[in-house]
Amino acid sequence: MRYPIHQVEGRTEDGPFISVVICTHNRADYLERAIRSLTGQAEPQVRHEILVVDNGSTDNTREVVRQFDAAGNIRYVFEPKLGLCHARNTGWRQARGQVVAYLDDDAIACSGWLAAIKEAFESTPNVGVVGGRVEPIWEADRPDWLSDEIALSLTILDWSPTPKLIKDLNAEWLVGANMAVPTALLAELGGFHPWLDRMGQRMLSSGDVFLQKQIAAKGYACLYYPKMSVEHLVPKSRLEKRWFIRRYYSQGLSDAIMRLIDEQPLRATRLRLALSMVGRLLGRPAALRSLIVPTDDSERFRQKCYSLITIGHIAGLLGALGR
Repeated sequence: MRYPIHQVEGRTEDGPFISVVICTHNRADYLERAIRSLTGQAEPQVRHEILVVDNGSTDNTREVVRQFDAAGNIRYVFEPKLGLCHARNTGWRQARGQVVAYLDDDAIACSGWLAAIKEAFESTPNVGVVGGRVEPIWEADRPDWLSDEIALSLTILDWSPTPKLIKDLNAEWLVGANMAVPTALLAELGGFHPWLDRMGQRMLSSGDVFLQKQIAAKGYACLYYPKMSVEHLVPKSRLEKRWFIRRYYSQGLSDAIMRLIDEQPLRATRLRLALSMVGRLLGRPAALRSLIVPTDDSERFRQKCYSLITIGHIAGLLGALGR
């Protein structure tokens, strides 16, 4: 193998190559479509298993999974501790495969998804993580004020028509909705950091990107492989300005948390960094106006969202989440 797969207790060469992990919370209707996209793969000979990690659901998630018992390679795991990071970590810890592939519960894998994952790892030396294209399924019309840049927060991803190595994770990245990592590497890194990603009503994110940065720091490659393609739901509820306002403020909080994890700055340093960011924001009148004045202009709304990242970052440095 040319990628970082090593023997891990409970996993053998005779077991599944890929463990597909679907984390879900009270979205049984969407979950059924996600599972069907896996049981209907064009090349099922790729050895795989499906793990559905139920993160404290109160709907009929368990019953939906039982519908697929006849497939023989699907397992239901209940994780009571709420939080996407906890569900994802439970997934790789329970996995029997050499590679863990994450698929969102509201995503639909293309017919050659499993084969593309295997092909991606075999195509490039020293790969530590692969991810692919994510195409939107619009539940409602896309608003005119929604620019392509801001739409990226809806987990839309299309960096290139051909495979490419991700060199700068601040500019391009892979997404946890469609991402695969060797199980041994997840174990080595400890999986997803518990301070990041969604938990109940908390809209934090970037656990997937933070993991990719850890993988890159270990010297492994991050590979974008477009044949590893999924479709992903964009619900009508997310096509409102208030959702994006919360999402981008929370992105600023997430950026601050990643900074705190990496740099572990003293309180005095955090205050100095926050004041510096406040000063830069005050020096940009257009950015301040974007925060105050409502707009249907896509460029001005883009500026508002980016300014909200700064506000969230300042709040995170000042301990908005008690860090």
